[in-house]
Amino acid sequence: MTTLENPAMPAVHECTVSGCSYNHDGCHAFAITVRGDNGAADCGTFVPLNTKGGLDKVVAQVGACSRTDCMHNSSLECTAQGVRIGQGSGDHVANCLTYQPR
Repeated sequence: MTTLENPAMPAVHECTVSGCSYNHDGCHAFAITVRGDNGAADCGTFVPLNTKGGLDKVVAQVGACSRTDCMHNSSLECTAQGVRIGQGSGDHVANCLTYQPR
């Protein structure tokens, strides 16, 4: 474990959203935020720019989740073992595919 990883925060195991600045062979954000209120759990960290951003290595974790209707949400913290992020509906939307409504 690197000093950047926190064992209490679930890792982003997969991101298949090719249009995100943080995704280049894995999510390079330090932490992501899951949000949304449209029936899907949107990745609030999604940035649709041509500039690649983030850390030098893949260490992304879920820093916060505001989808209180998700079965993995406990006091706005994600309790899943890990999450998968994928393309949502539309070009500029990424969703937490691990989201499960209560």
